[in-house]
Amino acid sequence: KVTQWSRQTIENLTDQIHGCNSVYVGNYTTNSGFVGLLDGETQQGNSLLIYRTADTNNYIIYFVNLADQTFQRTDQSGNTVPLANSVTNALAFSAQDLSGTVLTNNNNQVIHLILEFHQPARFMQDADYYKLETSIKQRVVQ
Repeated sequence: KVTQWSRQTIENLTDQIHGCNSVYVGNYTTNSGFVGLLDGETQQGNSLLIYRTADTNNYIIYFVNLADQTFQRTDQSGNTVPLANSVTNALAFSAQDLSGTVLTNNNNQVIHLILEFHQPARFMQDADYYKLETSIKQRVVQ
């Protein structure tokens, strides 16, 4: 079940980043919404803003909500969907160069996602830890 969810979620995220107009790493809270990182700041945060088109009113945000340890997706209509539970890391997204160094700007970035999960021990089941990690490059349409 986890493997199927991972494949489907990464496939959707990859398609959205490949086909988007622009993408930004930042931080998201339910109180403030998305706050992007400025040039000069380390491009690591709990969220990713994807502008599907040049219209900045057409977007998707993926974010980690540490208050309830979920990975969620929301869009411009406010439709928020939890995608995963038991997420333990806050800095899920980073913008990196091709060698994996975290950037301090948005130039020629590769989006890197790390989600760490912890399932506590339950009746007849041991505790479990797993990690999902991938990198995605935005396609430049000429």
